[in-house]
Amino acid sequence: MDIVKNILQYHSVSFVGLEKNSGKTECLNYVLENICSINRNIAVTSIGLDGEKVDSVTKAEKPEITIYKGMIFVTSEKHYLERKIVSEILNVSEVQTALGRLITARAVSDGKVILSGPATTAGIKKIIRDMKQYGIQTTLVDGALSRLSLASPAITDAMILSTGASVSANMKQLLHKTKFALRLINMESVESEMYSRLKHIDRGIMAIDNSGNITDLNIPSALLLHKTEENIFQHGTRFYVPGVITSGLLDYFRIQPQKVDLIVKDFSSVFSSSKSFDSFLKKGNSIKCLYRTQLLAVTINPKAPNGFSYDSNELQYKMHEVLGVPVFDLFQLKNIS
Repeated sequence: MDIVKNILQYHSVSFVGLEKNSGKTECLNYVLENICSINRNIAVTSIGLDGEKVDSVTKAEKPEITIYKGMIFVTSEKHYLERKIVSEILNVSEVQTALGRLITARAVSDGKVILSGPATTAGIKKIIRDMKQYGIQTTLVDGALSRLSLASPAITDAMILSTGASVSANMKQLLHKTKFALRLINMESVESEMYSRLKHIDRGIMAIDNSGNITDLNIPSALLLHKTEENIFQHGTRFYVPGVITSGLLDYFRIQPQKVDLIVKDFSSVFSSSKSFDSFLKKGNSIKCLYRTQLLAVTINPKAPNGFSYDSNELQYKMHEVLGVPVFDLFQLKNIS
């Protein structure tokens, strides 16, 4: 499979790393470099902040994001001013982020930028939608898996998942974690009518009865669910929780006498262990999501920042065997090309 040509079949594609230093930004850079020679109108943005030279948490150096002439990019005012590229501003949004308004610009030269896009799902969806007016055919989104992020990479049509040695130095554990991520990505989506009714709800816990009536349980966070004194099942046994799904939440539902049909926002909101996830399902409960995306491929980074590394060919083979999806080592592909 040609990873770049496959990406260009979609209107929007997100790049998601299973952990830091798993090669997500390297993957985006590889795709941008190879797309620039193809006659395709491309836009690129990020969920929150990405593209900084030094990781704000680990302090390790990170690859910058290179934009090529003719591409459109969206970033905050702060980071637009710090760009290392010649560009023309197309739009300044009225939406304020922590780093200023969002700037939409077209690259007049090749150069490097820091991408800091919307922090909400609605913001990302609007950018993808707005790109149509500029003739954009594919929008690339540098995604995020974070409890702090309100934006979802699952709203894009397709995604690339990056994993590797930074996730675990134990091959069995690495394969297990990546396979569990794939299971979450492939969660069954909720029926379209219920999606339409729930998609605008972004907080609290909703109960849904057999007639489809939705009741707000007035519980601000799922973390407070176990403290409520009310009978949460009086309005039905189906629940929508748009926030973070933890092991504790699934364990709480698992020990209830009723079987629960749980609806979550998307795969990136699930921060449960695979053990709690499986125990929840084995009890006869079910879980579905509002947003579901198509996984195109998995990329691996066989090297970890601490110096540990896997044999790339062995890791690719075992990963493909376990996942059943295309697996690439981008560092190998770059050397070949």
